Amino acid sequence: MTRFLQGTKQALSQAYHLALLDLDGVVYLGKNPIDHAADSIRAAEHAGMTVEYTTNNSSRFQRVVAEQLRGFGLDVEPWQIITSAVVAARMVARHVDAGSSVLVLGAEHLREEVSGQGLRVVEGAQDNPQAVIQGWYPDLAWHELAEASFAVERGAAYFVTNRDLTIPRELGIAPGCGSLIQAVITATGVEPVASAGKPESAMYDEARLLAARDGEEPVAKQACLAIGDRLDTDIEAGNRGGYDSLAVLTGVTNPHELMTAPAHLRPTYIVPDLRGLNETQPAPVRDESGAWCCGTAQGAADGAETAAKAWIEDGELHISDGNGDDATSSVNALRAACCLAWEYADNGDDIAAIALPDFDL
Repeated sequence: MTRFLQGTKQALSQAYHLALLDLDGVVYLGKNPIDHAADSIRAAEHAGMTVEYTTNNSSRFQRVVAEQLRGFGLDVEPWQIITSAVVAARMVARHVDAGSSVLVLGAEHLREEVSGQGLRVVEGAQDNPQAVIQGWYPDLAWHELAEASFAVERGAAYFVTNRDLTIPRELGIAPGCGSLIQAVITATGVEPVASAGKPESAMYDEARLLAARDGEEPVAKQACLAIGDRLDTDIEAGNRGGYDSLAVLTGVTNPHELMTAPAHLRPTYIVPDLRGLNETQPAPVRDESGAWCCGTAQGAADGAETAAKAWIEDGELHISDGNGDDATSSVNALRAACCLAWEYADNGDDIAAIALPDFDL
């Protein structure tokens, strides 16, 4: 059964207790804040929402990221930053005995997190580590990959912080943690026991535990909302873990990718930017003609005749916004178009053969 976009009667910041918020592409782009993000986060927190920030980056200290966010006017404590280093260290600590030796390939943040879990960081395979954790950092050397391979060959449990094949850098796209992990896999024939980063859901699971303060129970999954700009990490992690998710259009993902997304990459909600976190979400509905409708025109009374609409005719997906304006700038038209395209594809039809609208959101 197709999983369509959902709606809410409350603003998302009131409908959910915990926001699992991606950083790059959602809150900032590099060093620059994204428009409306900080104001929207503050408004969500004022409405009672707890916010945690989730990132596959294992090289930056939580306190450093928190300081950057405070520079945007956000009130952030280091514990709210959930990095893949934090998650990886906790995963390994559950897998081995207290005080076990662990070979760490990664930045100082990863080494510090491993030590903080009561484990002993060692430098090579000759120290007989019970586990290996591999993260990404720019100074990773061949001899470190070799030591990790030797340790894994001897039976050390192999963990990784994330499997991102690439990482954007100032001069272009460079090999990411996943590419370097492949060197160890190729040498040993051993796949990692687990990955801490998205699209695995472990990061969201750990965030629920870390948000439980002073002995409280972990936040229930149904009270959590995964928020991100990448379908293949943020949204997929939500779907794998059973979390509702919110896709924002301020980073990587674009409307065309949303309309053509396979089932495992489809979000629960779509918004142009984080202002949508403090808004109710209209539920797209299918009418008797087979068209999909969503919301109402601004200032109009409720009614299907004023809703944004999407339908397929003569090999083309058509859209209207319900009030005669350009529908390509309507997020409700995009929501309707996504549900229509998903239904079409899941019925066994070729969505790639349909001309899709070019949205400008």
